[in-house]
Parts: sequence; structure tokens; C-alpha cells
Amino acid sequence: MDDEVVQRVFQEGGRDYFQQQPSTSTSTSSSSSILQSLPLHVSFDHGYYLLVKSIQELREKKEGLVTVGIGGPSGSGKTSLAEKVASVIGCTVIPMENYRGGTDEGTDLDSIDFDALIRNLEDLTEGKDTKIPVFDFHQKKRVGSKAIKSAMSGVVIVDGTYALHAKLRSLLDIRVAVVGGVHFSLLSKVRYDIGDSCSLDYLIDSIFPLFRKHIEPDLHHAQIRINNSFVSSFREAIYKLKCRSESPDGQSTFFLKDEAQTDNFIEMYLRPPSANEEARINDWIKVRQSGIRYYLSLGDQRIVDKNFIIRPKAEFEVGRMTLGGLLALGYNVVVSYKRASTSVNIGSLSLSLETIDTLGETFLVLRGTDRKTVGAEALRMGITGQWLTKSYLEMILERKGVPRLNTPPLVSATSVSHNQEKDIAAPKPIRTTPNLVYQLEDLAQPWTRSPTKSKMEPVLPTWHFASSDRSHGGSVGSSAFRDTMKLAPMPDSYDLDRGLLLAVQGIQFLLENKSVPVIVGIGGPSGSGKTSLAHKMANIVGCEVVSLESYFRPEQVKDFKYDDFNSLDLPLLSKNIGDIKHGRKTKIPVFNLETGSRSCFKELEISEDCGVIIFEGVYALHPEIRKSLDLWIAVVGGVHSHLISRVQRDKSRVGCFMSQNEIMMTVFPIFQQHIELHLVHAHLKIRNDFDPVLSPESSLFVLKSNKQVAYQDILNILDSVKFCSSVQNFIDIYLRLPGTPANGHIAESDCVRVRICEGRFALLIREPIREGNFIIQPKVDFDISISTVSGLLNLGYQAVAYIEASALIYQDGKILIEVDHLQDAPSPYLQIKGVNKEAVAAAGSALKLDGSYTTKSYLQIILERLPLVERSYSGIHTHQAARLQELVESIQSQNQSYHGNLHIHGYLESASQQRFDFYEIASEGYDLKIR
Repeated sequence: MDDEVVQRVFQEGGRDYFQQQPSTSTSTSSSSSILQSLPLHVSFDHGYYLLVKSIQELREKKEGLVTVGIGGPSGSGKTSLAEKVASVIGCTVIPMENYRGGTDEGTDLDSIDFDALIRNLEDLTEGKDTKIPVFDFHQKKRVGSKAIKSAMSGVVIVDGTYALHAKLRSLLDIRVAVVGGVHFSLLSKVRYDIGDSCSLDYLIDSIFPLFRKHIEPDLHHAQIRINNSFVSSFREAIYKLKCRSESPDGQSTFFLKDEAQTDNFIEMYLRPPSANEEARINDWIKVRQSGIRYYLSLGDQRIVDKNFIIRPKAEFEVGRMTLGGLLALGYNVVVSYKRASTSVNIGSLSLSLETIDTLGETFLVLRGTDRKTVGAEALRMGITGQWLTKSYLEMILERKGVPRLNTPPLVSATSVSHNQEKDIAAPKPIRTTPNLVYQLEDLAQPWTRSPTKSKMEPVLPTWHFASSDRSHGGSVGSSAFRDTMKLAPMPDSYDLDRGLLLAVQGIQFLLENKSVPVIVGIGGPSGSGKTSLAHKMANIVGCEVVSLESYFRPEQVKDFKYDDFNSLDLPLLSKNIGDIKHGRKTKIPVFNLETGSRSCFKELEISEDCGVIIFEGVYALHPEIRKSLDLWIAVVGGVHSHLISRVQRDKSRVGCFMSQNEIMMTVFPIFQQHIELHLVHAHLKIRNDFDPVLSPESSLFVLKSNKQVAYQDILNILDSVKFCSSVQNFIDIYLRLPGTPANGHIAESDCVRVRICEGRFALLIREPIREGNFIIQPKVDFDISISTVSGLLNLGYQAVAYIEASALIYQDGKILIEVDHLQDAPSPYLQIKGVNKEAVAAAGSALKLDGSYTTKSYLQIILERLPLVERSYSGIHTHQAARLQELVESIQSQNQSYHGNLHIHGYLESASQQRFDFYEIASEGYDLKIR
């Protein structure tokens, strides 16, 4: 499907396609919302992937500059998309907001200087250098210009609300529309607040009066149409410590630096028209004014844990007319105040002095994205003030009280016909469509299959106990009381963002009502995202995470029984949980997956200050384990669902349709038989719609070279304090369905790659973007059982190639350097990996690898060394065929019973020993010695 969409980008024109089309900028559209009329729209992650691929293909097909326009309403995510693409492509982004005039209305079409923007684009397309304006929103005027060199601008992205306007379309090669995001979240919130008294179109015209007339019509001209399902998320939370300032005049030396930035804000809170006197402030809408810019967030979105205030990145910019529209709909400004802020950056943290005029006080605020870092910096700075966890709004309401509720005005004097109301659907802020296979939404599926996101209300449910019966005796905090108080399950399943918020709120509810400790269990299949969720929760609440893999029995693991419940040392786990419940120190095992044995024990004690522990694992919700836990969380989807979708896509390409249920039963039989039945009992069910292939959040930047590098040089570029190394032998098997179109050659993208390493099986997700010297690949692998590999073979996949290799791995937490020796390559290959592109490039330069990079996969490298007759999809290296067939037969036979598994261990051991008896790392360089 991706190739078809990329081709559509080019077939539907480019710069000159709409030159003869009439302008839509002055016509009034009576069509309903764009989300209801687009013939094709994709998720944000999929749109990012398609846009990068389209840019790369067009760049190869044409000479000169590639121009891209990304348009959409405020808060839809177009700027985030432009920044993510620029981080991969390395292009120039031109924000349209710099072309504003000095008016008060930030979204007024007439305030955009299209003539200047067109001149800049024409200069760049003609190979000329140009200067783009720089606009200062506090001074409300242009303050200078920025030089853009045409030679450095192979790709230019125009980012703005009106980027697809008729005046610009003839200058754009690729047009992208982004809708959804927090833009739809506001519409959904208002719809919830005022009910069904007016149509969706009326709401859009009230809140975003320019959207349907001046923005939406142009979005229909996009070649790539993105529905961004993002909602405000605690996945990238801001952690804040706040206290009253001891030096209200800002005498701290921190704020006397030249880098100190001063800002003045007006903050307003709007109460919904349907609210009663007791309405929660969480239901209010917050608007922050900064100069001529307005930013909006939905309610007082925050979590308070100990001394920390934790907020999502939830603001988005709106126009002044949006505020006016909310007031016209009946919202009332109940509280407003001025906040003067002086801030400085301390590394990755921000330190601010904030003065609130209504309170007449100044506060010291420390912010950052990592809880431990913020806490450590506060200690280092010696801040001794009493921490405050109340918001400024709460402080003002405590002092002045909640303003009385006035009678709201009528919502609308315009009547809407009954039939029109029935035809208009409410916006769906978290709806995605299947990217790989059509008609999945028509299948009746349980929530554990990660179905398409359904319409959800913008207000989350609250936690409560299933029973409040305290007649069983026992004081609060006693074992008897804890055993009688059980959480009531949430009524629905939730996406990862909402699930994360509900999980933390559930922990806080238990801490407030059931005392410490709170023991949480997170279960789900391999690759569903349960480990990632556990660590995000732990970062928010400041607790420890214990993996159930720590409780593997060595004798079971050696027989491949990773997915067998009996592989867990249940008596030891029960003892540890019992000790935690009674406030005792306990010793948690540490399991070494490489050696298949316990390496040591670590002491664990849950302090009163924390009071929370999280256990995560495939069987965390098994009855024998969950009976001892307070909060049960189930997670499905993620990479687990990706493999099912991948198999379904491959089957459809060869003319065979299979349902998800059929694939699940064959590929994940253990999940259906032994895992899924426990997940349905969870208090909180989470659908993880994360796509490991398409998401830019999971990108890993890789540089690959076969140039020899001295071992000492590798050590010199890594942090000696955090340095660690390891050795791995592995075999990669490439599985492919017969009949898959491939032009007679094996392509890695047509194969499912399974790695056998240290006796374990893993699915490697590798569908990379290649840009310049870089391979940008997903950083997601996940363990699978031998039954999954056998299931793929039973579905018709054939082993068409395999690579046998050994790797020396060096890392320091930021950079990973891997030295791979392939069986059929004359010299080792070195890979530098990291999430920071600049850091990876700097490491490559330090190792003097510039000019020696390759972006070829190892499969390509091996196949190119074969005789031409052996490169076809139907064959592999002749002398490998017998050994590969032996391995495949071993996998299939051993899936029937675990008893013969030592045969695979023996095979792997003998295969490795044929080439690598030992490793010798010499000080003058690395050598993989062969005996």
C-alpha cells in the first residue's frame, strides 16, 4: 500500500497540477468536516513515513529543489510533522507565521504576506539564495531576517495553516494535510460540554470561524492526508517543583545572566455553560495569552505525586476568534491573572521566578522532563523552601472563592433540522484506520486484539471500589481491610495515553484509600508495550519495576520454556510479594538472559515515601499472581499486533485473505490458550496502537562501515564510567511467503526476520529509511516462542536465506558500537547506533569513518557475493541449504514437544564453533580469530 500511495503523490501532479484550478480561498464550503469526506487518510506515523519516502523518491526523479507544503488547523500537529521529517531529511523548514503582519489576529488570512513567501520560494527554486523574515510575537512586528542558501536547501517545507492555499500550490511538489490532534480534542470537549443542541458545523464555525471557509477547502488538494490521533499525553511529561521564592526581587545570580528570558502572560480559565456550582476545575478550559498569541489547554491537566507537579505537553495555539467563539457559546471567564516569568536554562532543566499579580507573591519553579534529574538538581541547588503542589488557580480560589455562576446565554439562535443533525457525525479525536489491511474494522473482535480506536468521551471515568463493605473488620491499612477492598474494573479499554493517565490515577486512588504498599501488575503478550508502560508509570510515581523474567528457573529456560508459566519460580515470587506487603526487606533475583542463570540477588524495600512497586511480565495477571496484587493492568497491541498485520498483508499480496483470529491461533497459540484468558479480568485494559515500523518515536540512527578501527579508538569515544561490552553469536533466518512479487530477487522488506541468539528467538523489525549515510531503523525487537516460528512455517512461510554471525558490542548508554563478523564476508562490519543523529555522526567522524559508509543490509551484502544464479528468491547459498533445512526441520519438530530442544542448542553451539572458537581483542585493533 505504501508504494501505491507514494506513486499517487506523483501521478496527481505536483507543482503545476492545480495551476488551472479555480481558487478555493474565496468560496464558501458547505461540506461537512474533512474527516468525513477524505477518501484516504492515514495515521500520523504512517503519514510521516509516506512523506519521507515521497520526498526521497521525488528527489531522485527531478532536478533542483523539492518543495513541500504542510497545512492544517492550529493544534493538528503539522509543525511536529515538519520537525520530525526535517530531523531525518535534513531540510529547511519555513514557518508561515514569520510572514504575518503586526495584527492582533494570528490566524487572519489577510495578515499573511503571501507575496514575500512566494518570492522566497521562487528564489530557492531558481537556485538563488534568499532571506526569510523573522517575526517577534511580543513586539508584534518583524525584527529582522534569516538567510537561506539554495545550495543547502535540497528540500524546503512550508509549515502553516495556509500552506496549501491556492496562491502557493503551484510552487509545491508535495502537499500534505494534517487534521485532528488537539484541534479535534477541543471540538470534542465543547460538544461534550454543551450537548447536541447544535451541529458540528455550527461548532466549527463558532470556535474556528476561518476553518471551513479558508482552511478546509484547501486541505482537499493534499496528496497525503493525515488524521493525527494525538491527545495530550503524559508519555513526555513535564516534572515541576515549586516553592515560594525567598528572594522575590529576583536577586539570585541565576537570573542576572544575559541568557535570562522574561515573559508576561495573562492566564484565563473558562467555565463550561453546563457547569454547576460544584463543577471541578478539571472541566474548565485554560487560555494563556502571550503577546498576540493565544494558547489553550483542556482543563487543569496534571498529576500530583509527593512534591512533584506532573503535566502533559498539552498546549496548542489558537486565534483570538477561538476565545470569542467559546464565550459566544456560553463559556464564562471565571478567573484571570497575570504571570510575570523570568527563566534560565540549566542544562536540560528550566529554572523560573514567577510572580502572580492576584496573589502578590513570587514563586521559584524548577522544570524538566525527567523526575530524578529535577529532584537531584533541587538538592544540588540547596533549595530549602516548602514545596507547593497546588496550582496558582487553586491558590486563588482558596483566597477568593469560586465565582458565582451566572445564567449562560443561549447557545444558538439558529435552528438545525432533525435530518441535518442525524447526518453530522461528531469528531473522533482518537480514531485511526488500518494501514496495511482493509476491512479489519468489520471484524467482530475482542478488545485484546487491539481493534480500531472507537469514539471516546473527552472526560475519563474515575476509580472506585467494587464494594465498600467494611463489616469484615480490620482497620484501614490492615491485611483484612486490604483484602476486602477491591477495585472496580474500568468500563472500557483505552489507548496508551489515556491508559497511562488512568493507571497513575488508579495508583493514587489506592494510596489515598487503601494505604501502602500498592502492588501493581502489568500483563500482556510479548511486544505489547507492557515494559515501556511500566517504566513510564515508574518515572511518574517514582517507584521500582520488577520484571517477571527475573524469576525464570534456569533449568526451564535452557529448554526454551520462556512462555511456560511453570518457568517462573512462583514460591520465590510469592515470598517477595509477601515481604513487600508486610513492610519487610526482600531479595529479588537477578536473571542473566545471556547465560540462562541467576547472577545474584538484590535487596528491595518499599519505603513509606514511595509506597508503590510494579511487577510486569507475560503472566503478571495469572490467578496465582494477581490474587496478591492491588491493581491489574492488561496491555495488548504494539509489536505483537504488528506481526499479525504483517502476516495478513503478506497473505493478501499472494491472493489469500486470513482473519486476525486465524493468524493468532497459528502464530501465537500460547497467547490464546494461556495468556489472553487472564487479561480480561484486568481493572484497566489498554490498547497500544504504537506502530514499531512507522513511528518516528522509535527511530534509531545507524552508520555502517567495513573499515578497520583500532579497539582503543572505540574506547576513547565512549564514556569510560558507563562503558560495558558483550559478545553474541546469532543466526538470522529470513522467512518469506512463496508468490510474493519480488522481481525474482530476495528483498529484506519481503521477509520476516527471526534471530536465534543465546538460545532465544526474537522477531527483528527492520524496515528502515535510508537517508544519506544513515540507516534510520526502528529500535524494536521482541522475543517470540519457538511455537511462533513454527506457526509462521505452518502458514506457508519458507526459509529463503540465513546469516550466521558473531558480534562484539560496546556501549555507554548513549552510543552503541557493534562489530559484526559475517560468515560470508571477508572482513568485519562496524555499526554505530544511537537515538541522537548528531551524536552518531560525531562518533563516526571521531573514528575517521567518513567516506566509508554503506546503507546496504547484511542480506544485500551476502547476496551480492553469491553467483548470479544463486541470488533468486527461490534459492540460497548452495552450501548453506542443507544446514538451513536442518534448522527449520528442528524448529518444526520441537514445537510438538519441548523434549528435543537440546538439539537446537547443540546446533547453534556447533554452528558457532565451526568459525569462532574464541575472541581476541588486541590493543591495536579488533580481530575475530578463526581456528
